[in-house]
Amino acid sequence: MARSSARIIKNPFMSLIPSPRSLTQLFSVSPPLTSLFSSKKTSPSLSIFILSFLFSFTFLGISIFRFFPSSQDSIHCSIISPTTSPISSHPLPSSYSQIILTSLLAGINSDNKIQPRIGGTAMVPLPVHLVSGNLSEEETEFWKQPDSNGYRPCLDSTIGYRKRSAKISKEKNRFLVVVAAGGLNQQKNQIIDAVVIARILEAALVLPVLQVNMIWEDESEFPDIFDVEHFKKTLRADVRVVSSLPSSHLVAKQTIVTQIPYGVSPFWIRAKFFKQLNQEGVLVLKGLDSKLSKNLPSDLQKLRCKVAFHALRFSKPILQVGNQLARRMWIEGPYISLHLRLEKDVWVRTGCRTGLGPKYDQIITQIQKTQPQYLTGRVNMSYSQRRLSGLCPLNAFEIARLLKALGAPQSGRFYIAGGEPFGGSKALEPLAAVFPNLVRKEMLARDGELSPFLNSSSALSAIDYIVSFNSDIFIPSHGGNMGRALQGHRAYMGHRKSIRPNKRTMLPFFEDSSISDEEFSSIIRSLHNKSMKPEPRKKQRDNDVIAYPVPECMCRHGSGIF
Repeated sequence: MARSSARIIKNPFMSLIPSPRSLTQLFSVSPPLTSLFSSKKTSPSLSIFILSFLFSFTFLGISIFRFFPSSQDSIHCSIISPTTSPISSHPLPSSYSQIILTSLLAGINSDNKIQPRIGGTAMVPLPVHLVSGNLSEEETEFWKQPDSNGYRPCLDSTIGYRKRSAKISKEKNRFLVVVAAGGLNQQKNQIIDAVVIARILEAALVLPVLQVNMIWEDESEFPDIFDVEHFKKTLRADVRVVSSLPSSHLVAKQTIVTQIPYGVSPFWIRAKFFKQLNQEGVLVLKGLDSKLSKNLPSDLQKLRCKVAFHALRFSKPILQVGNQLARRMWIEGPYISLHLRLEKDVWVRTGCRTGLGPKYDQIITQIQKTQPQYLTGRVNMSYSQRRLSGLCPLNAFEIARLLKALGAPQSGRFYIAGGEPFGGSKALEPLAAVFPNLVRKEMLARDGELSPFLNSSSALSAIDYIVSFNSDIFIPSHGGNMGRALQGHRAYMGHRKSIRPNKRTMLPFFEDSSISDEEFSSIIRSLHNKSMKPEPRKKQRDNDVIAYPVPECMCRHGSGIF
């Protein structure tokens, strides 16, 4: 998408509509005016004149308030720029465009702290762009957003859950301590399950401990990445969250439980730990990743969504920079976020080839031999078997073929999320050759904006998350925790388009040179049609409600969270 394209966008600022209370205050006129209505000497014509004047004044005030838009009204408007691209729009009066453009630029250029747009307790993304104009059929389909089918967030709990909350939310005798390991989104998964386990055990949750990441050497603590007070406040009706153990529960030696089977049920958790927790007062759990079952009772599934999409808000410094970068991408028009897993550690852990040639593949192979503990891929499979099984990230060449087949315009703007690719700029050359408008956070940021986070891979990942969350389309090159988290979060906040590459099914067609480009594109698009509608969660081991919030956390009828 050319930078100078004309386009239709939605305004991210909410209309200031007076509340009933403000209207009451508006009609609570001063004593002299009040006496005019109560005085017996006032003539009928004068009373009618005063009433008419007040009504007209009120109507004018409301009209003026409504003229200035703000964050939660979806107002269609246009920002007109030179029509050098195939994108066109049907503009509204220029005064609206100037107000909106000025507001956005003020937000981008201001040194003041930018607060996230919040609906209730959830972070709300910037509006999607309405793309129109001289587009091919494939490009039109590519930019098309999914139909929500009427689904919206609904986290209403049962009466029984709410009754138990009165006691659990005030718990002062049992405390759960959880150590979360891994990268940012892996830690988020464990924090989510920690809250659910605390609820199951009727325990207070001590603020989770983020284990030092040995691969990325990240020593970030919970308050560095997440908003602590928001976390506590959002969950106060479900679980009591405390910053540290009380002095009465500090003991010289604590038992740390690390051996927990995969996919355990709430019954297993309670039978295994409730008695011990009652006796000792403190339970320390470590290594919770994927240990709690993905299939839980309805109330606990909703609690998972509440933690993921409402309670785990990033800290204010991270939000400020993330929102700044997202607005800088958004103001230029529609953009696609690509989460590319091309880092060295990813190739080492998956046991896959880089696509950069024998020289780079040999480096990865040597690391795998000297540090086999990092290899998490199936060691009993060859590289070809792993790749065709969908266990390898797509490299830059494969991503470029996928995007072209899906109908992505070559002028499209792409935000590249993820760490430094192994091989540097060479790793992105096959993608840049077809889609040259590639942008990274380092290119968007101004001097010093990223400096506070350079030693924190989790903070940098969180910034990528925010910019990707606000994109018109999100595409991960590999499943992974961030891809699943963003897929679910974007679905929860309005079914924004996310395309999950169907690697296992599509890669054999990549190898088939007998099919034409047109036939290849048709096949690839048909394999990814599910991105065009809400996909209900299937009750399988790896299908988490965080990635598939329909139908447990989203419904067509009933009251929603907002």
